[in-house]
Amino acid sequence: MTSRNSIVGALIVLVATSAVGILWSAALWPVLVVSLALLALAIHDLTQTKHSLMRNYPIIGWARFAAEYIRPEIQQYFVESDTSGTPFDRETRAVIYQRAKGDHDKVPFGTQIDVYEPGHELLSHSMRPVPQLEKEPRVPFGQEGTGLVYEASRLNISAMSYGALSANAVMGLNLAAHKGGFAHNTGEGGISPYHREHGGDLVWQVGTGYFGCRDAGGHFDPGRFASTAATLTVRMVEVKLSQGAKPGHGGILPAAKLTPEIAEIRGVPLGKDVISPAYHTAFDTPRELIEWVAELRSLAGGKPVGFKICVGRRREFLALCKAMLEADATPDFITIDGSEGGTGAAPLELTNSVGLPLKDGLSLAHQALVATGLRSRLRLIATGKVSTGFDLVRMQTLGADACNAARPMMLALGCIQARKCHNNECPVGIATQDPRRGRALVVEQKADRVHRFHRATIEGYLELLAGAGLEHPDEVTPSLIMQRKADGSLVSVADEFRMEPLALLIGDSDLDDGWRKDWELASADHF
Repeated sequence: MTSRNSIVGALIVLVATSAVGILWSAALWPVLVVSLALLALAIHDLTQTKHSLMRNYPIIGWARFAAEYIRPEIQQYFVESDTSGTPFDRETRAVIYQRAKGDHDKVPFGTQIDVYEPGHELLSHSMRPVPQLEKEPRVPFGQEGTGLVYEASRLNISAMSYGALSANAVMGLNLAAHKGGFAHNTGEGGISPYHREHGGDLVWQVGTGYFGCRDAGGHFDPGRFASTAATLTVRMVEVKLSQGAKPGHGGILPAAKLTPEIAEIRGVPLGKDVISPAYHTAFDTPRELIEWVAELRSLAGGKPVGFKICVGRRREFLALCKAMLEADATPDFITIDGSEGGTGAAPLELTNSVGLPLKDGLSLAHQALVATGLRSRLRLIATGKVSTGFDLVRMQTLGADACNAARPMMLALGCIQARKCHNNECPVGIATQDPRRGRALVVEQKADRVHRFHRATIEGYLELLAGAGLEHPDEVTPSLIMQRKADGSLVSVADEFRMEPLALLIGDSDLDDGWRKDWELASADHF
């Protein structure tokens, strides 16, 4: 009470003094106005019941809220080091920005990374490098002989919906994809006019909400799917089972970002958060999923179709493998999303504590497919914090044929990692539906940035391959990467790959008991 009485008493004295002073000078009017405002604020703080801090420390307690408000910016720009920031450290953000702008991207005076820290990874170069490839070898997706095989880049734009992103952001990404000859995943929000504006190659993602191919009840509509899949720019179709930011949870578009246009595209009502179901209604079992993928491929006229997952239980992925074997059919690709993914808003529990990180999930999927003889029949796509040429090589050593990137593409587009993607207040007009903010993003200019980033990253990837003495990306093996262990030794990543081809089918005696047990319990008839 003493502090409150002192503050209020001082204000009363100040107001009284100011009032008397007005009799002598009109210049003291501003003092009186400020004093009255402070007095009103003090009375408000003392009488409100929401914040006990303000009741005990009127007026000065607001300093705490001001500090909280600017804390993220202070942390990012003045506290964190070049290599300690998250989700993307400053060094990574800097190289993305430099390459996007076409600026000098070299670093002076040696690495800032502790190369003796456990977990540090490095590429084993060759004493006899080879000439660098002038052109990126493409990755074929789809059924040979159909005429609908899609030749994809090693790096493409990962799933981000219109709704999560602004119209200008979507157009910028698609124009970049068109200029650079790489693919643009639509995200589960459906194909908007802005995805079609510049003719960039699209991977149409179909999620649990079936946006763009749903009936009045929100279920899958084969006719609408076939019509949309026939769009010339749609090169592949990806069924989203789960995503890294929130595995086991449906997609979320906050009501604040739901405009009449987006509601019409998705076929949902205005004024409510758009929350997709956590599971698909078009299938219930691994066997039905594989059958449905085959149906989608037929409806799409033979275009490549695959699905995206964040890996959870090994037994369930093995159940998918059993379903493929029993049906003698596979998807054209599987996209593995790491739990470190994060363009979508998600509950903290899911973001921090659910799902396998990309390296673990990708390694598991690759080894399972090798052990069941299925690996050569489909492609694997890795998505999760792929920002540099080294990231591309690293994912390839774990089994990826190609990679998708979301947040690095956003950074190239101009994102400053303000982390306001979920509240419609993105300061650079990317993750917002506020027309004023969205207009700040100049489509042609930002498209050039994304195009340059993609080109420079691919060049960095090809340069690493040449330095390792490899004449083609297909020569990449796990032995290319070395990792520092806790005891200080360097070990080849190849040691992580002990799975022999067909090991699960022939009952390899060296097979780990955990794998053996999960394989025995896995069933194509249930997840």
